[in-house]
Amino acid sequence: MLKIFDTAKRKLVEFKPLKDNKVGMYVCGVTVYDNCHIGHARSAVSFDIIYRYLKYKGFDVTFVKNFTDVDDKIINRANEEGISGDDVAAKYIEEFYKDMSAIGIEKPTYEPKATEHIEEIINIVQKLVDKGYAYEIDGDVYYRVDKFKEYGKLSHKNIDELKSGARIEINDKKENPLDFALWKKSKENEPAWKSPWGMGRPGWHIECSAMSMKYLGETFDIHGGGEDLIFPHHENEIAQSEAATGKEFVKYWMHNAFVKINKEKMSKSLGNFFTIKDILKQFNGETLRYFLLLTHYRSPIDFSFDGLNAAKEALNRYYNFIKRLEDTQFDTKNSKKDKEMEELLNNALSLFEEAMDDDFNSSKAIGLIFHNIKQFNVYLDVCEKESVKPHKPYKDKFLDTVDRISSVLGVFDTISGRWFEPEGVDIQWIEDKIKERSQARKNRDFEKADAIRGELARTGVMVEDTKDSTRWKIKR
Repeated sequence: MLKIFDTAKRKLVEFKPLKDNKVGMYVCGVTVYDNCHIGHARSAVSFDIIYRYLKYKGFDVTFVKNFTDVDDKIINRANEEGISGDDVAAKYIEEFYKDMSAIGIEKPTYEPKATEHIEEIINIVQKLVDKGYAYEIDGDVYYRVDKFKEYGKLSHKNIDELKSGARIEINDKKENPLDFALWKKSKENEPAWKSPWGMGRPGWHIECSAMSMKYLGETFDIHGGGEDLIFPHHENEIAQSEAATGKEFVKYWMHNAFVKINKEKMSKSLGNFFTIKDILKQFNGETLRYFLLLTHYRSPIDFSFDGLNAAKEALNRYYNFIKRLEDTQFDTKNSKKDKEMEELLNNALSLFEEAMDDDFNSSKAIGLIFHNIKQFNVYLDVCEKESVKPHKPYKDKFLDTVDRISSVLGVFDTISGRWFEPEGVDIQWIEDKIKERSQARKNRDFEKADAIRGELARTGVMVEDTKDSTRWKIKR
């Protein structure tokens, strides 16, 4: 039974989709004015494994993740660079795809852009005006927060306390400082669209309501994003959507926690961030993804390069084990069977599903894989000591299990040779050198064998001689 933590209910609840096995999921995407940072990667990976696991469970998932391609930040960047807002958005959408591909993010079903849904946005705003939930002043349209009696039900904020703490701006035209913009009157040299209230552009909150309902309907299963979106963005989405339709907007709300540096949220506004591209200069995408999966999506991550190095070392251990499996001679007949190994491997997949059913506990799932590797290594050591061949079905079962787990987690899926291939060194060259060295040892030409070992060591290749064979691995 799959359980997820619902932000609105503040507890774990059983997941039951609205329509049989069909699931509608919307996650707020990026505002495309700059390169993505690690906080964006954290959210992308969190909801990627949720998407993958729902499909693994047999659900028919429609996943929508938007691009905000009209915004003050985009306009400012366009003015700085002397190009159009469309050009800015196109540039950073292209960079977004490069980053997401590097960390193994599967594409959603739909990736709508705000500028392509102006008609839907205007229609919702008009409904809210007609129903008295919104009002227009000098070409701007605001949502009337006081009229929506359940305002604050997601974030559990008290509206009276919000009012008392609200900042009142000079010459503020709004009826209430909490009222938020649905439509903004255009300024000079800004993108604008024709509307019943004059030329203008949509507010930020309304675009997600319009796009999610277009692709998923007026009520859908899951809405997600970073925890910084709970208030006001998602709270405002609920207010405007439910006021417009008279229906529940979303059944389950899910939010990932922040990435922090020195206990502060990583963000562009604070200037304490690393872009995904910064990290990929030193680590590959699988290492970054693995690092992010080691912490449950609802717990904050303390970012550090030490943590990334530890993640790389863990993946080294995994791929060294895969290399050992590749180099070991297995057999089906006359091989060593082991009751504990059979039990371990037979239970591996069900334990993985148990971890993921517990609110997508990726860190626990990863721990299970390394527990299996530890026990498998012990089994292989015993086989080597007793000079018997290990049982091939164990290898097949392990690799099949990891393949299925990898389809969800998006790690452990690189070919071992590619993982260990040092820059500028060909794997075939390594294999040829290993064969040459083995022949030298057979010829008792130990001076040549030692010279080849040294040559390999200088490229980072470590050689290990066993009773029956020679194994190699690379210290990355």
